[in-house]
Amino acid sequence: MTRLLHLDRTLDELDGPAWPPPPSPTTALVTKVHALRRTRLGELTPADLRTLTGQGVGLPYVLPLAVRLLVEDPMLDAYFYPGDLLLAVLTSSDDTWALFPDLREELTAAVADLTEEDRAELRACGPAGWWT
Repeated sequence: MTRLLHLDRTLDELDGPAWPPPPSPTTALVTKVHALRRTRLGELTPADLRTLTGQGVGLPYVLPLAVRLLVEDPMLDAYFYPGDLLLAVLTSSDDTWALFPDLREELTAAVADLTEEDRAELRACGPAGWWT
C-alpha cells in the first residue's frame, strides 16, 4: 500500500480547502467529523476511520488506512459491532472504488476468507454489495 504517506498531516492539509469551524448549533457527528479533519492521519483510530468513511470524508486518504487494518482483521470491531469498519468501507460507492482498484482487490481477497457466519453477520447489519 503505497498510499500510506503523510501520516503526520491532516485531512484539512491534504484534502483542502480546510473546513471552517462547524456551524452552531450542530450535531455531535458534524462536530466530530470537523475535529477528525484536523487530526493527523497517523492518530486516527479505527472508530475515527469508520466515522470518516461512513460520511464519505477524505476517502483518498482514509480508505488506504482502513483497508490496511481490514486486511489484517476484516471483522475488526471499530466502534459498534464486529465488522462495522468493513461494512462502512464496503458500502463506499462504486465511483470511489474505481479510484482504488488495487485496494479493492486486497479487500476482496480478505472478504473471500470470511466465514459464512461472518458474512451473515455483515448482511444482517447492512446492504449486500459487490463483496457478497
